Amino acid sequence: MKKHNLLSFILLGTLLSNCGDTKNRENSIFNFDSSKISAQYQPQETLDLTILNPKSKTVDSIVYYINDTKIKTVKGLEKLSFPLKDQKLGYQNLKALVYFEGENAETTARIEVVSNVTPKLLKYKIVNTYPHDVNSFTEGLEFYKDTLYESTGQKANSYFRKYDYKTGKIFKQIDLDSKYFGEGITFINGKLFQLTWQEKTGFIYNANTLKLEKTFAFTKEIEGWGMTNDGKYIYQSDGTEKIWKMDPATQKMVDYINVYSGNSKIKAVNELELIDGKFYANIWQKDALAIVNPDNGAVEGILDLSGLRKLIKATPEDVLNGIAYNPKTKTIFVTGKNWDKMFEITVSE
Repeated sequence: MKKHNLLSFILLGTLLSNCGDTKNRENSIFNFDSSKISAQYQPQETLDLTILNPKSKTVDSIVYYINDTKIKTVKGLEKLSFPLKDQKLGYQNLKALVYFEGENAETTARIEVVSNVTPKLLKYKIVNTYPHDVNSFTEGLEFYKDTLYESTGQKANSYFRKYDYKTGKIFKQIDLDSKYFGEGITFINGKLFQLTWQEKTGFIYNANTLKLEKTFAFTKEIEGWGMTNDGKYIYQSDGTEKIWKMDPATQKMVDYINVYSGNSKIKAVNELELIDGKFYANIWQKDALAIVNPDNGAVEGILDLSGLRKLIKATPEDVLNGIAYNPKTKTIFVTGKNWDKMFEITVSE
């Protein structure tokens, strides 16, 4: 088995290849020449588009679009070559609007842009082991001013707490209303943001007093999973391959990336932590972390943490979840739902 296939196996459990398709919507007049379009492309490649004109109509011009964004107008049946280097990873919807003989008609197709990066297999070293509350259904983990905060899920038992990770002593705990299933947290601009799972609701607290200041509604029809930030924007996962970019001032989603390892999109992205400019992403139900380029979504490394399971008392349903970077010690803390231990680790190639 090739190295990149092994890495994908670690991350996905099984090697999943999400082959794209060119889904050419037929009309009776014009169509994309599907023989010239591949199902998948890599970012360094160029997309060559040609329109077929089986009824020999007199074509004035063609307007080409990708994801409803106009990219170019050409005269007649002129071909279009379009570099894909600036496109997001993921599916791209193509459209050609053809003007002919005083009329117009459109045809569509779809391609998939996949990653051209082979992930590196990373290794870890356990620095310390600490107790972890086995009743904590961990959803989020983050350090703020040298103190660890943890958020948990489950309706009627969701909370976040500030505590001493060395002893387990709780300094303060904020319980959510029983109708909410708590999810990820992150600190930014003196505020603590918290997500809920399917209630499409988030909370903003004062970071120092932990007093609730605002409740907000999601601006997209998505679930709330993991959370992190870069000091300017918040990034959150929704249980798919997407990582969303949120403006903390307005709580509006302003962009997203799709996470890909090679030609496979990585679904169920969960807990997030931004470490040295890269997303460390927990993949739900996998004992591994994906190290993701935040600019394009390409998985650049995979950290196999399956060895930790031998050191804990947990069921297979007690999945790995919880990543916190301590900038003071430059170490990473990881745990899982209802795990009895939390591990402080260092990571290297």
